Amino acid sequence: MDRLEAMSLFVAAVEAGSLSAAGRRFGIPLATVSRKVSDLERHLKTRLLNRSTRQLTLTDAGHTYLAACRRILDEVGEAERAAAGEYSAPTGELIITAPIVFGRLHVLPVVTGFLAAYPDVAIRLMLADRITQLTEEHIDLAVRIGELPDSSLVATRIGSIRRVVCASPAYLAEHGMPETPRDLAAHNCITFEGLTAPAAWTFATGKTELAVPIRSRLRVNTAEAAVDAAIAGVGLTRVLSYQITAAVRAGTLCTVLEAFEPQPWPVSLVHAGQGLLPVKLRAFVDFAAPRLKKRLMQATWQA
Repeated sequence: MDRLEAMSLFVAAVEAGSLSAAGRRFGIPLATVSRKVSDLERHLKTRLLNRSTRQLTLTDAGHTYLAACRRILDEVGEAERAAAGEYSAPTGELIITAPIVFGRLHVLPVVTGFLAAYPDVAIRLMLADRITQLTEEHIDLAVRIGELPDSSLVATRIGSIRRVVCASPAYLAEHGMPETPRDLAAHNCITFEGLTAPAAWTFATGKTELAVPIRSRLRVNTAEAAVDAAIAGVGLTRVLSYQITAAVRAGTLCTVLEAFEPQPWPVSLVHAGQGLLPVKLRAFVDFAAPRLKKRLMQATWQA
C-alpha cells in the first residue's frame, strides 16, 4: 500500500465531501479510491470515516488522523520543493489574493512586471472581497486592507488608504456641501455593503468616533457601482480613497467631510512565514513591496 497516496485520497475525500469527488480530483475511479481508503483503515485497525449514501463524516480517530495527514503531506511537499530547487532559485507557482478593485488597479500591474522579470515563476491571482485563510486555502501571499489581528502571520506594510465620502460636483451644487457628519441626514446616500453597514457611517470627532445614521437611496454590493452612481449624481457615497483617484483627478467626484475622516487603514502584504521561506515568495515580496508602496503614494491627493 502506498500510504502517502492513501493519505492524500483520505484528505481529498474529507475536503471534497465524498469519495467520488476525491476520485475526480485525482482522476481515478471511485472503486479505487474506496479500496485505498479501506486499505488505510485496515492498516490502522480503526475506522476513519462513517460512510453513507449522502455524506462522509469523520470518526474521532479520523479527526486526529486528518490533522496528522495534513501536516505530513505539507512536510513532504516542502521537502520536494526544496529538492526541486524552489528554495534556491525563484521557480514554481505562487498563489496570491487581494481585494477585487485594489487587485485590478494595483496588484495586477505589479504581477505582470514580476512575471516578466521571473520567467520560471507562475502566479495564480485570486481577487475577492473577503478575508481568506492562508494556510487552509494554500495561499502564499495576501494583500490585506485594515488593521491586522494578532496572529502568527508575517506582515509587510506598504502604505495606507483613507475612507472617504464623495459626490459629484453637480449633486453638491444642487443639494449643498455637508459641513459636519450630521448634515448627512438631509442628503441622499449610496451605500456599499462591502465597506460599511448601510444604516450608519462612522466618523472621527477628536479622539472619539461618531456613528451617523444616513438615508440610503441606493444600496449596491460593489465599489464600482457605488462610484458610478455617485458620478451620475445619485448622492453621496463612502468608499476607499484609491477607488476614486481617477474620478477626483478628472473632476467628476469631490470629497467632502475630510476633517472628520476616520484613521486611515494600513495596507499590508501578509504571508504565513512558517519554516523556510521559498525564494519565489521572498522574490515577490521584495519586488512588489516598493512598487505597491509607490503606487499607493501616487494614488493619493491633497484634500
